[in-house]
Amino acid sequence: MVEFKNNLEHNYIISNGIRLHYVTQGEGELILLLHGFPEFWYSWRHQIPELAKNYKVVALDLRGYNDSEKPQAIEAYAISELLKDIEGVIKGLGYETCILVGHDWGGVVAWHFAYTYSDMVKKLIVMNLPHPSLFAQAFKSNPQQMLRSWYAIFFQLPSIPEFLFQANNYSLIAAAFTETATNKTAFTQQDLEAYKEAAAKPGALTAMINYYRCNFKGISLQQEWRVLEIPTMLIWGENDTALGKELTYNTQEYVRDFQLHYISNSGHWVQQEQPELVNQYLQEFLDINQ
Repeated sequence: MVEFKNNLEHNYIISNGIRLHYVTQGEGELILLLHGFPEFWYSWRHQIPELAKNYKVVALDLRGYNDSEKPQAIEAYAISELLKDIEGVIKGLGYETCILVGHDWGGVVAWHFAYTYSDMVKKLIVMNLPHPSLFAQAFKSNPQQMLRSWYAIFFQLPSIPEFLFQANNYSLIAAAFTETATNKTAFTQQDLEAYKEAAAKPGALTAMINYYRCNFKGISLQQEWRVLEIPTMLIWGENDTALGKELTYNTQEYVRDFQLHYISNSGHWVQQEQPELVNQYLQEFLDINQ
């Protein structure tokens, strides 16, 4: 197993009937970090020690990933279940509120959680995942975005995606990072091995892909997206090959207190490709909104 230093504490928590793994560092107000596909808590390795200087940082393995439990049913990965997981984690850790940070699929969960459990989120930070309403609009009317999201359609096939990801020692997992990153120095061989090892755990690949299988058809079915009152920051790597920059336009119509930071020389993996700048924006936003 790839070793990661920095005095991280590994723990498990039962939430929504699921055993979830997380790493934690620091003390104080809770910052909850939610990763995306095909990652796990490790995608926040550059942020955890910095944020832990002032907060209790918890980086979760979402259900189905790495060392968290992996339910077999596709419907176990519905957004509604994922939100209950987060609610249970916050309360199970002894908190009533948190600062919620999400990237990619973690951003999907974070956006929905902020709307559904507004009283539990003090501040919201999302990276390279647009507001759900804007994404739904683009997916239905923007041919370019439809092409960018081809993989979500491919993931609807049974078994074939898992077979391809497993081939050649999970080389496609590594390629997901190296082939789409703008900053080619962002991922060491150790980083890539960590992601491959997590994906190779029994049941993980199917669980990870089931996020797409379960939620693809019902994308953004929430009917009313009111104006969100929670202070929110969106950080966006400008060279994202999966999600176009235009998906960020007009986000301010959905969020009352909103900040947007574009980061050049970064693709989809923004907190790993440009960690120092991301950390700077995080600290500035958290200090301003104390």
